[in-house]
Amino acid sequence: MPTPTLPTAESRWRCARCGNLTRFDVTRRTRTVEFWHFDLPGEPQVEVSERLDDVVERVRCRWCESADDVELVLRTDADPQADPQQADPQGGRAG
Repeated sequence: MPTPTLPTAESRWRCARCGNLTRFDVTRRTRTVEFWHFDLPGEPQVEVSERLDDVVERVRCRWCESADDVELVLRTDADPQADPQQADPQGGRAG
């Protein structure tokens, strides 16, 4: 299984098996260094956070549960008819 890549402003995930464009379970491993400031009663607040490592370990389609068929596609290449967020308020498809 290839290492998943995060989408950019020009790309998005698409499940090649079922066509899903909107629902994915993403497993990530993130390592950070944080500066925590505690007030006098003891409540913490993270004031500075630096990301040292951020790895996407797995992307799984929420519709068909496939992790092997999720691919990165250009946003213009994605089929807007398969995107439920493009549906009109009455439940049909926009367009």
